[in-house]
Amino acid sequence: MLMNQVSLAILAIVGGVFLAMQGGLNAHLGVLLKNPLLASVVAFCSSSIFAIALVFLSGKNFPMAITLKQIPIYLWFTGGLFSVLGISLYYYTIPKLGISTMISFGLFGQLAFSVFAGHFGWLNLPLEPISLKRGLGLIAMIFGILLINIK
Repeated sequence: MLMNQVSLAILAIVGGVFLAMQGGLNAHLGVLLKNPLLASVVAFCSSSIFAIALVFLSGKNFPMAITLKQIPIYLWFTGGLFSVLGISLYYYTIPKLGISTMISFGLFGQLAFSVFAGHFGWLNLPLEPISLKRGLGLIAMIFGILLINIK
């Protein structure tokens, strides 16, 4: 059980590294294109190509039509909308703030939202009540952001 948790933690960290890398690379693309939204379009198009290839390479079965019809319409689009908005904001702010500053603020936004979303079960997430430990972690995160960003 512990090894599985360690493996998952390592995968999450690697995922975070990849997100920071893509943010930096695509922010640079946005600067060169003089348009962070166009950089988002390029990133999402290439991401779609890679994702489609990985879906086919994974060999997993596709869902049945009845399953697809049961999915609420908003779930097909809202994740993509928030993804485009969030990623475009990354590409816009990284060249202006620097990658460590932007990522630290962005990570705080993600953590703060996730603490409240988990506490209230928003977005059909499992309930994770806010505890003293979680509250202290959020406060520590704020101090960490201040330390990263104080010049």
